[in-house]
Amino acid sequence: MRLWMITLGMSFIVGLAFSQTDPTKSWTITYEGVGIYSSPRIADLTGDGIGDVIFGAGRVEFHACDSAVVALDGATGRLLWNVRSIDHLFTSPMLMDITGDQIPDVFMAGRSAQLTAINGKTGEVIWNFDRSQGKDIKWFNFYNPQFVNDQDGDGTRDLLISNGGNVMILPKVSKGRYPGNLIVVSGKTGKLLASAQMPDGKETYMSVAALPIDNGKDYKVIFGSGGETFGGHLYATTLSQIMQGDLSKAKVLDASANKGYIGPPVWIDINNDGHEDIVANAVEGKLLAFDGITYKKLWSVRMPNTEAYSSIAPGYFTGNDRVPDFFVTYAVGEWPDLGWSQQFMVNGATGKIVYTDSLGSYQTSTPVVIDLNGDGIDEAIMNLNVLAYDQFDNQTFQNMLVIIDFKANDVLQRWEGYPGSNLTSTPWIGDMDNDGLLDIVYCQGTNIKKTYSFDGIRINRLATDIPIRSEIKWGSYMGSNYDGIFRTTKPNRK
Repeated sequence: MRLWMITLGMSFIVGLAFSQTDPTKSWTITYEGVGIYSSPRIADLTGDGIGDVIFGAGRVEFHACDSAVVALDGATGRLLWNVRSIDHLFTSPMLMDITGDQIPDVFMAGRSAQLTAINGKTGEVIWNFDRSQGKDIKWFNFYNPQFVNDQDGDGTRDLLISNGGNVMILPKVSKGRYPGNLIVVSGKTGKLLASAQMPDGKETYMSVAALPIDNGKDYKVIFGSGGETFGGHLYATTLSQIMQGDLSKAKVLDASANKGYIGPPVWIDINNDGHEDIVANAVEGKLLAFDGITYKKLWSVRMPNTEAYSSIAPGYFTGNDRVPDFFVTYAVGEWPDLGWSQQFMVNGATGKIVYTDSLGSYQTSTPVVIDLNGDGIDEAIMNLNVLAYDQFDNQTFQNMLVIIDFKANDVLQRWEGYPGSNLTSTPWIGDMDNDGLLDIVYCQGTNIKKTYSFDGIRINRLATDIPIRSEIKWGSYMGSNYDGIFRTTKPNRK
């Protein structure tokens, strides 16, 4: 069958320099009957010194799944354990040992107020969040949690997490959009410790980003309200205010009349004062930067005819200074009519767009960042959906990883793609087996006809021949430490 490729932008694809992979370490595993919107995380669950792969999965909303959390052996791809859930678990795993066996345990969340802690070694459920807690709260989706220092005195870190978003409400319908909440849950037991409603009474879809201050006695917290078709606000607050159950004193950073704030923000120093600043997306196609001490806006850039649902990839892309820059992928159009993606790289010092492209069909996966050749300038690795048509005008998808080389202004494909697509899952990059070479783990759907599907997934480990030349600071969803903090210098937090 002859395929006619859609043009993917001026630079696609300039280079086809395929990287060698180690066939004894690389593997691909396929599962039928499920979909994936979670991003993989890596932790050694077997004690063999090789990182294992953990991710969430599920079926269409409000349907149970016997493999809602899955752990795979990092060396072979074989199944270690799987956990069922009453609904889709779409967050990225958070990892913390609460059983005392020196093996990280797994915290996952998703639809129908599902929040669960799982024994990383055995796959046994330690606790499930009890929705009878907080009787005045309308429970909806849980988003990506963050760990905070022990709040209830049991010696275990606790979870800060947002909850909201009624999936049953149609776009632009206001009735039934209940206020979202920020909550704190005991990491050891799942007990509700605190809850605080959105100060504007709006829904929320944003995963919080929490920055420890005063040696971890408190945290600065960025959160957002509003959605795809309703306005909201971007806020800054503190954990202490959340623990008091009152967000009325939260600082308004930005407001939008018609769209909200969904993609997780980044804490990052861009004015070289030793304090982390704030960079965040607004759904209405804006990238915003704020001083982390005064909350004064540093710059704002608008990408016309786009909407932002993904997070942000920071790195040193311009090479002109040591101020981090930002690479984002936005959707072209207006929800729910989003069919294409557009990429922008913004100079972190000036807020000016210095690179644009238009690669692939709509997806909300966030790029990851690494300096591949050791020249001090980072490259981005991005998951890309390539849309093609045959002679009968039938569309098919192929999914691949591409490298954005900002210095050379090239888009490179170094690894072969697979039939199917990826809508939301961000790759993981790092060194799984401590051999000094780059490993890549990424997930995709196997349906070649559509991106929103729940009928099959493929999980890939690529053991490459690329040396890791420096620390990977942004190698996963919300960064290599999974917390939304880009660490540029020694912290000077207050």
